[in-house]
Amino acid sequence: MIERQAFLLAAGVGSRLETLTRDKPKCLLPIHGKPLLQIWLELLRSQNVTQVLLNTHWLHEQVEAFVSYWQSYNTSPHVTLFHEPILLGSAGTILAKRDWITPGNPFLILYADNLTNVPVGRLIDRHLQHGLPFTLGVFRTAYPTQCGIAEIGPDDVVIGFEEKPTHPKSEWAAAGVYVADDRIFDMFPPFQDSDRRLDFGFHIIPRLLGKMKAYYIHEYLMDIGTPEAYSEALAAWQDRES
Repeated sequence: MIERQAFLLAAGVGSRLETLTRDKPKCLLPIHGKPLLQIWLELLRSQNVTQVLLNTHWLHEQVEAFVSYWQSYNTSPHVTLFHEPILLGSAGTILAKRDWITPGNPFLILYADNLTNVPVGRLIDRHLQHGLPFTLGVFRTAYPTQCGIAEIGPDDVVIGFEEKPTHPKSEWAAAGVYVADDRIFDMFPPFQDSDRRLDFGFHIIPRLLGKMKAYYIHEYLMDIGTPEAYSEALAAWQDRES
């Protein structure tokens, strides 16, 4: 059985959330009494993900304490912490911890500021079926000028991608829910500037055109990155659980 591994990217400062993240990291914001990070770990456990690499930065001590608590009661998934004194960017984290990946196996790349119930195991299955280096989870957005937008061609191959386009070519936005394998590192840009963050949306996904397929997400997914989005997510999640 293929070991399922996931990068859970949780190091962001959460500055758009204003006072909500002044004393609490974004990944520990409560969703009806349960930290967002706990929801993620429970979802990953339900999808048979056994290994998680969690990056930290802002108020990292709180995240480390929560992970210690989690692992005292749960054997799976096992969480490896990776502290970033200086943020590396979404792709920079994966590059820095390349040795953590099991060679030849697919791995998930998940943005921890999403609240979602997407069955991520299905993305892994889809990735194994199509044979390309990358699987781009996409969702339909009502605000395409505010997202990374994918242009999807025949057989779900992604043929175009642009961050926050002035003239969007579709309503399918990158979800921050991806699968890759180690072939992706062939697509990374050559620069090794330690002062420059590597971002998937700006630096990696545009280099993968024609070499990745879209996976359409129809389950609930909300980036809680603003106070308004957080409030909307709380209401929607409560309706979902009632």
